[in-house]
Amino acid sequence: MTVNWDKTLLVGDVGGTNARFALAHMVEGRPVLEHHQSFPASEHPTFLGGVKAFIDGCEIKPTGGVIAVAGPVTDGEIDLTNSPWRVSETQLQTLGLNPVRLINDFEALAWGAPVVPADMLASLGGPAEGEPHTAIAVLGPGTGFGVSALARDIHGNEIAMPSEGGHACFAPGDPIEDEILRILRRRYDRVSIERLICGPGLLNMHRALAEIDGRETHIDDPAQITTEALEDHDSHCGATLARFCAILGAVAGDIALTTGARGGVFIAGGIAPRILPFLKASPFRERFERKGRFQDYMAAIPTNVILHKHAALLGAARVAFADLG
Repeated sequence: MTVNWDKTLLVGDVGGTNARFALAHMVEGRPVLEHHQSFPASEHPTFLGGVKAFIDGCEIKPTGGVIAVAGPVTDGEIDLTNSPWRVSETQLQTLGLNPVRLINDFEALAWGAPVVPADMLASLGGPAEGEPHTAIAVLGPGTGFGVSALARDIHGNEIAMPSEGGHACFAPGDPIEDEILRILRRRYDRVSIERLICGPGLLNMHRALAEIDGRETHIDDPAQITTEALEDHDSHCGATLARFCAILGAVAGDIALTTGARGGVFIAGGIAPRILPFLKASPFRERFERKGRFQDYMAAIPTNVILHKHAALLGAARVAFADLG
């Protein structure tokens, strides 16, 4: 096993809540990460300060890098959707990173999903493998809701498609979801997927379901909903989380249809791994496949949860060594 230690690149995965960094090398054509560090974004008042703190702690200084961020990248600059952090590639170059690129976090996950080891994937139904040389989709809830896809062809070419699909409109699938949409529309006017399928969205859904039932709820922390749901599936919180999983399945199916993701759908983000047994037993897969005339099409698409904590860093490393290495 040979490693080109002369080429050390920084990779990062920065969301609305946490920032993760590592040093990347290529070993026999596959990315290898070392010197991991993760910290709450709130520890550093600026994005640049967080990156500098990581580099200062590295014995080997990276010569360039790729950082994945939770938001759209425009002309080498980002304004994180759910965070006050802002930064540009030009600012990062002042830290000795040259070249350096910013990419969308789910774009990085799309690059990373194919190299996640099989034992770091948990099946949510469907065949063991999808069709080779076809697109895969990556999506999932965390602080927000991210979406991307990796287009692939028979020649081995791949290209990730960054998107802001989490901000597409929420489409209800039954009368209860019609009511959820009606209630949330009073507050938001336009109700996106992210208003329901993410941490804060879970709280929105819980309050809407309480209103539909004609009862009060005093819960104001999404984590409390998850905790109570996992302890008692038959509780009001259990009903909220089951509805959350059902809508996640419906959304995942819509994205699979939109992107032609016959190679598989991967659920990423911080929530799915924490609720995995509940998610497996939920209506997720039923709602994923419930696409009318395309039910057979959907049944042939595998769905998996990514359990690898650094999948986005693996993807950022693939981009770094392809574009910068």
